[in-house]
Amino acid sequence: MDEFLQAEHFKPHVGKIFKFKGTRFAMPLDHISVSRQRRLPKGVKRRPFLLIFRAPRAREHMPEGLYECEVEGGPTFTFYVAPIQTLEREFQDYQAAFN
Repeated sequence: MDEFLQAEHFKPHVGKIFKFKGTRFAMPLDHISVSRQRRLPKGVKRRPFLLIFRAPRAREHMPEGLYECEVEGGPTFTFYVAPIQTLEREFQDYQAAFN
């Protein structure tokens, strides 16, 4: 998908599995966190948002990097994903940030 991605592009995919090409990792899109800033600075084309993916904690984590991600029953996206601090011991969360 070559469009300028917005949070709305991902809302129908919350709860669906994303497969990260070139890895063994596949995990659901847990939620989308959208900036609550009322007014966007002049020239900003989208409201910033984060995609948060959740995987069971494993011995190894998916390395930070640019991935082609295939959505279960849907389109393919390319974006940068990084592991993030996760308070629940049984999970590892990952985020993709769109500024």
